[in-house]
Amino acid sequence: MKLKITVDDRTYEVDVEASEPEPQQPVYLPPSPTRIGAAPVAPPPAPATGGPPVENEDKVCRSPIAGTVTKVLAQPGQSIQPGDVLLVLEAMKMETNITAPIAGKVASLPVKAGDAVQGGQVLVAFE
Repeated sequence: MKLKITVDDRTYEVDVEASEPEPQQPVYLPPSPTRIGAAPVAPPPAPATGGPPVENEDKVCRSPIAGTVTKVLAQPGQSIQPGDVLLVLEAMKMETNITAPIAGKVASLPVKAGDAVQGGQVLVAFE
């Protein structure tokens, strides 16, 4: 196939050949709990960054990414349900809603709007 290409106001005529498509490698899919007979997959551990260990690890919400807190929607003492939006983080000009992983009551929010947070940092503690 012949193509005309213009670069810096100069036109070039080039021949282009179609090569054979490269063979695709099989894609590895890790086991999924939704597949019949597959064992459940444990979530990855939280990153070690972001402050000291927390006594009740299952009663905290950690930041999945490094970013800046743009909105805090939850308040200490507020009752929440799984999926309720607690706060909003911005990273690389994209906003990420941080939702409650469990039902309960907000014990503390050690961050406020404008704070920079690291991946794995505790954002919310629950009673």
